Amino acid sequence: MHQSEQQFLKQLESKLWDSANKLRSTLDAAQYKHAVLGLVFIKYVSDAFSIRRDELMRQFDDLQHDYYINPDEFESVEARQQEIAAELELRDYYTEKNVFWVPALARWDTLQNNAKLPPNTEIDITNGEKTKYAFRSVGRLIDDALDAIEKDNPKLKGVLNKQYTQLRIDQARLGELIDLIATIPFHHESLSAKDILGHVYEYFLGQFALAEGKKGGQFYTPKSIVGLIVEMLQPFKGRVYDPAMGSGGFFVQSERFIKDHQGSLGDVSIYGQEYNHTTWQLAAMNMVIRGMDFNFGKEPADSFTNDQHPDLRADFVMANPPFNLKDWWNAKLEGDPRWKYGTPPQNNANFAWLQHMLYHLNQNGSMALLLANGSMSTNTSTEGDIRQGLIEADLVECMVALPGQLFTNTQIPACIWFLTRNKQARNGRRNRSGEVLFIDARKMGYMKDRVLRDFSNDDIAQIADLFHAWQAELKSPDDENNYKDVPGFCKTATLADIRKNDYVLTPGRYVGTVEEADDGEPFAEKMARLTGDLKQQFAQSAALEQQIRENLKGIGYEL
Repeated sequence: MHQSEQQFLKQLESKLWDSANKLRSTLDAAQYKHAVLGLVFIKYVSDAFSIRRDELMRQFDDLQHDYYINPDEFESVEARQQEIAAELELRDYYTEKNVFWVPALARWDTLQNNAKLPPNTEIDITNGEKTKYAFRSVGRLIDDALDAIEKDNPKLKGVLNKQYTQLRIDQARLGELIDLIATIPFHHESLSAKDILGHVYEYFLGQFALAEGKKGGQFYTPKSIVGLIVEMLQPFKGRVYDPAMGSGGFFVQSERFIKDHQGSLGDVSIYGQEYNHTTWQLAAMNMVIRGMDFNFGKEPADSFTNDQHPDLRADFVMANPPFNLKDWWNAKLEGDPRWKYGTPPQNNANFAWLQHMLYHLNQNGSMALLLANGSMSTNTSTEGDIRQGLIEADLVECMVALPGQLFTNTQIPACIWFLTRNKQARNGRRNRSGEVLFIDARKMGYMKDRVLRDFSNDDIAQIADLFHAWQAELKSPDDENNYKDVPGFCKTATLADIRKNDYVLTPGRYVGTVEEADDGEPFAEKMARLTGDLKQQFAQSAALEQQIRENLKGIGYEL
């Protein structure tokens, strides 16, 4: 983004979050999240509808346009205006441009203009005395608006969270929240309405994840970690799948990656699954706001026991599943075809997630998933055998060790596994068969506050560029962009190297330590000199300690 765009969005997000927080009243973050994000969703679809409506009005007046409505065909100006009003309510004009049809009750003006009415007021929602609506409360008005959107857009069935009447929030406060969301501007010289509201939605998701702490982390993966994985995998086109999608962060970053590289969203198909119903709803709204087509299955469901995409074989699979999940096993999973490399232990789902994702990967596909560091070395139950099987099948492509304090919901150290079905030379990539790249990124990143660490864009670029250089065909032996091992940071290892390390995949085992500059002093001489210096310092310390004891003794104290 240009600096002016970044400044615009930063000012906007700060203003909205500070103002929204003042309206929280008795609601905790988990409940308030849905109150805010549901209204952001209505604001977006209503704004998109209004933009298309304004465009149509210009086209009706444009003599050169196919939609031109000729004044000469009407007896009066009023008759033509009535015709235009009727045309503006035709659904096909909107759906042909992939704009959601928004019924009159759900349009933002209806909400904002009527939210402060006294209860039991009858209102006209079409300005033509055609449709009356009995206003009972602000919460009911919002729920009915969401219900109307769902009924007129079958793809959204069950997606919208219609629970505003159940929120323990003062109705006047809810009206103030509507006024606040109304201040989100959708006009900017270089940012589209979708960009602005998509940014606000994602920013709020992140802020609510922080506010909810451990619980919030279940639906939100830090943007920089998602961005790193997307930059490394480069999901340009094909089927993209996340079996533990939370609020859909991987899909959002994929959309940005495609746009940044002049790709087409139409080249990507989105598939996801999520167990938690409200999080499933958040993800669906996240996709709709961005105009992304998606398939999240018929319903929220457990990926292990109720796979919503059993026949899917994806080009890219990305996920941040719950670390070390204990209560995942079901008796019907015994002998499941997904456990090709061994049945995962019943008290830890790490290798169940890994094999589930691998099962859904096509013959040329690549995948990445975040797991706890223990997955790289554990031999508990069958985990060591499964890891060995994956390595011997030459599926592991890259391992990245991450720094601590990256996640809002856990302090467990994490790593990223990158696996691929095909390491053969293709599409500008060399043959990497029998090789694994190890990257130790534990010292990278910066502290964004007292608690959380984050990756900068430069950190992400450094790691992703390194990975791509390692994958790429050599242009010439002396090309400065060729991959090189860097002690303490990255190392190419062979399967033989990994066997010698008992199939442990911890990068620190392979990358070694940072080389110190050679100062020309022989090691034996340097060691003798440093030892002598240390002995002298010990003697000085002992003398100082004795002097302190004598001074204390002189004033009546003794250690």
